[in-house]
Amino acid sequence: MEGAGYRVVFEKGGVYLHTSAKKHQDPDSLIAGVIRVVEKDNDVLLHWAPVEEAGDSTQIFFSKKDTSGGDSCTSEEEPTFDPGYEPDWAVISTVRPRHRHSEPTRGAEPSSPRGSWAFSVSLGELKSIRRSKPGLSWAYLVLVTQAGGSLPALHFHRGGTRALLRVLSRYLLLASSPQDSRLYLVFPHDSSALSNSFHHLQLFDQDSSNVVSRFFQDPYSTTFSSFSRVTNFFRGALQPHQEGASPDLPPAPDDEPEPGFEVISCVELGPRPAVERAPPVTEEEWARRMGPEGRLQQVPELKARIFSGGLSPSLRREAWKFLLGYLSWEGSAEEHKAHVRKKTDEYFRMKLQWKSVSPEQERRNSLLHGYRSLIERDVSRTDRNNKFYEGPENPGLGLLNDILLTYCMYHFDLGYVQGMSDLLSPILYVTQNEVDAFWCFCGFMELVHGNFEESQETMKRQLGQLLLLLRVLDPPLCDFLDSQDSGSLCFCFRWLLIWFKREFPFPDVLRLWEVLWTGLPGPNLHLLVACAILDMERDTLMLSGFGSNEILKHINELTMKLSVEDVLTRAEALYRQLTACRELPHNVQEILGLAPPAEPQSPSPPASPLPLSPTRAPPAPPPPVDTVPQPDSSLEILPEEEEEEEEECADS
Repeated sequence: MEGAGYRVVFEKGGVYLHTSAKKHQDPDSLIAGVIRVVEKDNDVLLHWAPVEEAGDSTQIFFSKKDTSGGDSCTSEEEPTFDPGYEPDWAVISTVRPRHRHSEPTRGAEPSSPRGSWAFSVSLGELKSIRRSKPGLSWAYLVLVTQAGGSLPALHFHRGGTRALLRVLSRYLLLASSPQDSRLYLVFPHDSSALSNSFHHLQLFDQDSSNVVSRFFQDPYSTTFSSFSRVTNFFRGALQPHQEGASPDLPPAPDDEPEPGFEVISCVELGPRPAVERAPPVTEEEWARRMGPEGRLQQVPELKARIFSGGLSPSLRREAWKFLLGYLSWEGSAEEHKAHVRKKTDEYFRMKLQWKSVSPEQERRNSLLHGYRSLIERDVSRTDRNNKFYEGPENPGLGLLNDILLTYCMYHFDLGYVQGMSDLLSPILYVTQNEVDAFWCFCGFMELVHGNFEESQETMKRQLGQLLLLLRVLDPPLCDFLDSQDSGSLCFCFRWLLIWFKREFPFPDVLRLWEVLWTGLPGPNLHLLVACAILDMERDTLMLSGFGSNEILKHINELTMKLSVEDVLTRAEALYRQLTACRELPHNVQEILGLAPPAEPQSPSPPASPLPLSPTRAPPAPPPPVDTVPQPDSSLEILPEEEEEEEEECADS
């Protein structure tokens, strides 16, 4: 919105100052306000002003409903969006108010005690920005000026830190350090000035001594020298432009970026290659690869065939045992028989542990009783439309129940968490054997057990990796999602948690999983599957004018409408497109398995997984403060166990 001599380019309500140092803030210590980025008089200002309890009209306005059918929001308390269906842990945002912009003022009237907290600072005066630690109820930003002072911390109760930082990056260069990922150093967006300074620095020009002195006398320089990630814009500022350079000057001695720097965005990818899927592996092809002692031969080639075509249904019962690590690819037929006998005995000994518990004992064992109750409830509604599990007295349900209870004996730390029955059901359907299904399920859980840990660190890491891949593959889509408060990709949470079990028809899930279990073409193919789905839907999302509610609704309505072959084809094409890029950032290479993980700066012993109590739901995506989770009938989040979390998953 433009006014006389100013233009508001960003505005976000629900940004609070906490005036008390107490852990639990009382209402009087919270000052609600609005943060704005304003272009005014050839300068760009960051302006925060409080919203007075009486509704000071100079601070913020809420639009009334117009005849054109726009959103109606007359207060900050609005009814939640009702999609009219059960969307499986969907995070449904409330309808958010739209602000009418007014020219920013220096604060409320002097007579207002809260008005004294207002501030306005030129972006050129900023020196650094620090983000909050993960796991807080809401994110905050701390701004440090060139003079060394800190402005009041801005607490974003309704999210928006990422959106604000993205707007600031239009005017500033923000570089973050791996040693302190929460710290951003701020540099002016005058790339020519920076380029010239560093050009002279690289040429060892005598005039650069003052630049070097100032740069390394600054206490922030130690952090700056170890940055491992900068944007292409910052990289361009650090390197001299060869085109148009003075012919009198010698070329720079080193055109490579400073060691340790890495590009994290604006990567130029080549054309996406065409990919064709192969037919499934048949029993005859499998038999041709079997050696005289029953040993499989040419295993890498066999895995590649499974990756490119999957398995014929009649072969899955045997092949899944190898894919899930129950049987060794190198073992002979006799070795496999001995292994199965050993594992059968081991399984029934674990099963006897809970079978032998009397009802009286169980009354004094709340953990086992809780697991049993939760498993019985989940099993009773798992894949009941599948003929293998339909009917009131179906024996398959009893096997699901027994296997999951036995897994609690096998993995005491993790136990049972809602969602595990979804992972076991297809395995039991294919193997149709209690012991085989159990050990294959254990192999699957070795891959995904971190998804169910209460700390949620594995899920947060995967969402972050997914965001990084999408940022490289499709920056405009990321920008669009950010603009609609969907940049954290929380709507992908269920996809990653149970490996798309709810997104595809049952037969397609079998094909998808066996392809993912090959580990080809590298780790984290499931993240590229998610990228492929978003890539298929990008035009619908971006051209339909969807807001955050509509984006979430659309994603949930994709259930059972996706073609697994189309998705796998696109996921492989995305992988090939990324790996063909010579300037692929190192952290993206790590995700794709093309480079070893970087050594941690401060190594610490790995933390043991945090178990979930039997009454706890699986780790759910932290819902925004102003959103309401919508559980479905088979993945229920128990109301009494819900916890308020940070507004944006990726903010942490």
